[in-house]
Amino acid sequence: MAENKIELKSVSELLGMKFFIPSYQRGYRWTDQQVRDLLNDINDFRPEIINNSDEETWYCLQPLVVKKMEKTDSHLDNETDKENWYEVIDGQQRLTTIFLIIHYFNEMWVGKQKTLLPTIKYATRNDSYFFLKHLEIDEKQEAVASGKDFKDYIDYFYMKQAYSTIHAWACKQGLTFNNNEFQSKFIHRTRVIWYETVDEDPIKVFRRLNSGKIGLTDSELIKALMLNRSNFGQETDDHLKLRQQEIASEWDIIEYTLQNDEYWLFLLNVEEGDKYKNTTRIDYIFDLICEQQSLGDYANIGTDEHRTFRYFYEYFHTGENAERVKTCWAKVKNYFQTFQEWYNDLELYHYVGYLVYWGEKLDVLFKLWNGNNTSKEDFISSLKEKIKDKIKNCNDLSKQYEIDGPDKKTCKSLLLLHNIQTVINQNNQLKAKEEYKLAVFYKFPFHIFKNEEWDVEHIDSNTTNGLDNVKDQKEWLKYSVLGAVMNDELKEKIKSFIQEKDSRFSFEELANEIEELYPSSSWTNPEHDKNMVWNFVLLDAGTNRGYGNSIFPAKRRCIIGKDQGKTYIIDDDLNVTREDGIIAFIPPVTKNVFLKYYNTNVDNLREWNENDATAYKQNILVTLQEFGVKDSYNNQNTENNEQ
Repeated sequence: MAENKIELKSVSELLGMKFFIPSYQRGYRWTDQQVRDLLNDINDFRPEIINNSDEETWYCLQPLVVKKMEKTDSHLDNETDKENWYEVIDGQQRLTTIFLIIHYFNEMWVGKQKTLLPTIKYATRNDSYFFLKHLEIDEKQEAVASGKDFKDYIDYFYMKQAYSTIHAWACKQGLTFNNNEFQSKFIHRTRVIWYETVDEDPIKVFRRLNSGKIGLTDSELIKALMLNRSNFGQETDDHLKLRQQEIASEWDIIEYTLQNDEYWLFLLNVEEGDKYKNTTRIDYIFDLICEQQSLGDYANIGTDEHRTFRYFYEYFHTGENAERVKTCWAKVKNYFQTFQEWYNDLELYHYVGYLVYWGEKLDVLFKLWNGNNTSKEDFISSLKEKIKDKIKNCNDLSKQYEIDGPDKKTCKSLLLLHNIQTVINQNNQLKAKEEYKLAVFYKFPFHIFKNEEWDVEHIDSNTTNGLDNVKDQKEWLKYSVLGAVMNDELKEKIKSFIQEKDSRFSFEELANEIEELYPSSSWTNPEHDKNMVWNFVLLDAGTNRGYGNSIFPAKRRCIIGKDQGKTYIIDDDLNVTREDGIIAFIPPVTKNVFLKYYNTNVDNLREWNENDATAYKQNILVTLQEFGVKDSYNNQNTENNEQ
């Protein structure tokens, strides 16, 4: 049974090999910066002894994807030796650069025994190999190709440019540069990931790797390592095929699940998740195993982008492979099954999701989960302790917040937790109804929350009449008409101001008339109380900045409209039309606030007053009591009254 091969080959093992670059490959295009980066990486690399053995660490290059060619291939018709040619499917840019580096040091260090070069045959430019071999540095310190009159192809320009870059880099190193040490590191301590496909059509492989789809990621390389026949001992072909198919099928299920953004952004924040944008997402599990050294401590595997592959390469090349496949795959499934349990449990989902949002590392939570004799209840207790620590700077509701300052994030953590615990409590109450099925329950959508920008917003505007832009003033007045009940005379004045027909009415005068209809006098100490947590909610930035510092009724109608997917259009004649609009996620507590859900004695819907705020605060205290949330000012007053 033919299998794809995967291994690590040092640059020295590529020397003397024969490579064919097919016509479907684009020409050589490496930039100066790419060449310098490779040279600097090799030069800065310092091999180290691995665990007191005779083995040294090595530098790893990107994969070289090849397929062995048949001697009957027509592309080899002009070759006298048709044995052991490899068609390069991916990696020809690196291969050509390797050739240029070796050729440069061969030519520049006279008297040193020259290193054998690989043979490279280019389908689109028959003279390319001859051109590469005859590149040299002339008396003007420029790269030229001697021995033949070459046409000015763009490939040759980039090859000459790369050769000049190598020369300039070498000259810049100065007298301290050790050529022998550099060449030794490059030839003997640098390896490529050699991926040899056997049965696949090379063009199809190339298209898959270069069509913008997921390429040859670490996980695919690890998969090739894991499913190699040599890892399954003396098993029969039928049993081997069954076991390989079983792992491959489970692998696909894991990847399919992780591709669901609702699931993925429960586990990771957007920025961290974006690191896997061009990879398969199962790579994340392999990265976790590598970072935690879950399969053993393999020291000095480097820090480059293929570090995880190198970890598993070392793992599979040590010990009994058949047992190692079983152990490795069990570890992968253990991670995934843990994620599944967290995601499907309504309480774990919300606490883990909350902590991840605030930067808690998943591997830390995983270690807690797998602690000795840890039960689900113990794990939840540990999560709650971590959450207590996250809100320790905002657990006293008597603290005043400067929402435009450093307190914004602190207050946000408390408001988010209130939303999370509200959902958990509601779900726990629903569980008591045996006839309710899982579909009834609600999960806070972390994937939406993480993908949007969120503001900590005043319920009752903290500032009034602070609008100094005429356009903003007109919008504020329109929202006021939308959200409030007012007499025709006032409406006419507003209309005249908006249409700029009558200069007798100033914005300040109109705003004062509106505020007389909806006074804010119910706040005992508005300058203080309006910056307390009971006058704040979470709101997506688009909705928040859309209505600005409008009065409460206008905000309320806007919130309801966003929740329903409706929008209210107000023209300059103050005609209001209700149209289909963009629906927005409104956090449950925010929705409750604008519906005045927490106040059992609602006296009006025209304003957010101190009674509403007090009821809201009381709900926060009760809901988050187990997290140490308190109101020291209220407690102090109670104690004084009792005395």
